[in-house]
Amino acid sequence: MGIFDYIKSQLIEIIQWQDDSRDTLSWRFPDTEKEIKRGAQLIVRESQVAQFVYLGQFGDTFGPGKHSLVTDNIPVLSQLQGWKYGFESPFKADVYYVTTRLFTGNKWGTSNPILMRDADFGMVRVRAFGTYDFRVVEAKTFLQEVAGTDAHFRLEEFQDTMRSRLVSVFTEAVATSKLPVLEIATRYSELGAALLPVLNPILRSKYGLELGSFIVENVSVPAEVEQAIDKRSSMGAVGNLNDFVKFQLAEGLGKGQAGAGGTAAELAVGFGLAQQMMAQPGGIVGGTPATPTPAVAPPSTAASVGELLTPQDVARQLGVEEPDVLAILTDGSLKGKKIGSQWRITRSALEEFLKS
Repeated sequence: MGIFDYIKSQLIEIIQWQDDSRDTLSWRFPDTEKEIKRGAQLIVRESQVAQFVYLGQFGDTFGPGKHSLVTDNIPVLSQLQGWKYGFESPFKADVYYVTTRLFTGNKWGTSNPILMRDADFGMVRVRAFGTYDFRVVEAKTFLQEVAGTDAHFRLEEFQDTMRSRLVSVFTEAVATSKLPVLEIATRYSELGAALLPVLNPILRSKYGLELGSFIVENVSVPAEVEQAIDKRSSMGAVGNLNDFVKFQLAEGLGKGQAGAGGTAAELAVGFGLAQQMMAQPGGIVGGTPATPTPAVAPPSTAASVGELLTPQDVARQLGVEEPDVLAILTDGSLKGKKIGSQWRITRSALEEFLKS
């Protein structure tokens, strides 16, 4: 081998990457300590960008196409190497290829519950999972913050990191959006599209990435919150809270039950409500008007009319939840007196509420 043949063998004339994989995010051209010849051909295919790095500093970035490496089209690298009047000699630089196509069907999920503040339920722990599609949009940011100097950076190396980073950003986005838990748990099909404008600016600036889609497949809340959501739905189907309380009491009477409390006073109130229903035209079953019969309260009723009850007592007797009782106390539907931070209700006030 002659000296000129040896020199030629030490120069790189064509730089290209034929990607035959589906999981490579970035790849460094293997120069094996060779130098790049002036006028060498750089080939960048579709869904690729080529990034030059010189002594740890980012040089020029090339998109798809065939490029001749001369001074005119590598101004950043020329400036970094100090070529004031062009260059004729070979030069040394690292060339990274970054894949810019869309990577689809990646899974994400919260390994630990997200703690968020909700106006209705206070502090709530939420779990979520789904899929996402992403692509690299800023090669320099991606190489600097994610891939680093890895010669062959694959998706499997990145999935766990991406998942944790995405969940972190998702947590911040949910907290920033201040979406109610009811909205998250019942409308998560719309949540992904709504979060894209929040997630993408963060991912682009931090990691050079952009989401093509972000799909929330499921959002789960603690069992007690699910029960509260179910009860809210039932109340919405029945009507307002006043009607809901009466409905539960009437349902208990229809089954021959006196309610959770089972007290004599509750039976008296129930009988009085039944008589009012009988007194309406058509009666309960739509027959001839029924003649009302005076309610005969048990002996203990008169003595217990002035008895003070707690919201828990009322809830137990009516077969509803304590928050429901607190709600009707707050809006004034049920008359009560607040002593410090505690509510007290008289029997007469409870009977008056049921008759209203």
